[in-house]
Amino acid sequence: MQALSKEDMARRVARDIPDGAYVNLGIGMPTQVANYVSDDRHVIYHSENGILGVGPAPAPGEENPDLINAGKQFVTLLPGGCYFDNADSFAMMRGGHLDIAVLGAFQVSASGDLASWATNDLSEPPAVGGAMDLAVGARRLCVLMKHCTRDGEPKILPECEYPLTGKGVVNRIYTDLAVLDVTDSGLRVVELVGDNTLEQVQAVTGAPLLPPES
Repeated sequence: MQALSKEDMARRVARDIPDGAYVNLGIGMPTQVANYVSDDRHVIYHSENGILGVGPAPAPGEENPDLINAGKQFVTLLPGGCYFDNADSFAMMRGGHLDIAVLGAFQVSASGDLASWATNDLSEPPAVGGAMDLAVGARRLCVLMKHCTRDGEPKILPECEYPLTGKGVVNRIYTDLAVLDVTDSGLRVVELVGDNTLEQVQAVTGAPLLPPES
């Protein structure tokens, strides 16, 4: 099967970020989405540690040690951007003020349950961060993740096996194999990567998939 690179996965998500949106990008792959949003769109990025108007990574040697995002990466501040404390930041996240959150995940269920903060592997310490707040507070929640684990096991399942971050919170799933919408009828294929067929992608998906709407 054809599979997108991490960069192309981020590029695909970026296509769906509308002009004027307030967006929080989760740690890991989601942070790359900002690199591919078209220059003709003005997007305001929020970081849960207290920044609104996050800009691109600084040039080497121009890093400000006091200006980092929630993933401990150096960032810049765009004109009009601002800093604030965690109370204000989480009020934005919980209060429905963010249009979109893009998060990674360990598992997503057919009904849009999200598991992103803990696994059954004790060697990986659990770390929820602000994911629960974003899951219930963002107006739209998108997940960006590989379709399967390193061992080839499905990450999209009838029910999550790991502790939940939020129940019924995911709207759309972007993977290296497909884009899926969570609907009342089940998981609907929006598009398949390359020449992948529905049957091929279904074979590596733990939950039933509905074909694209004609």
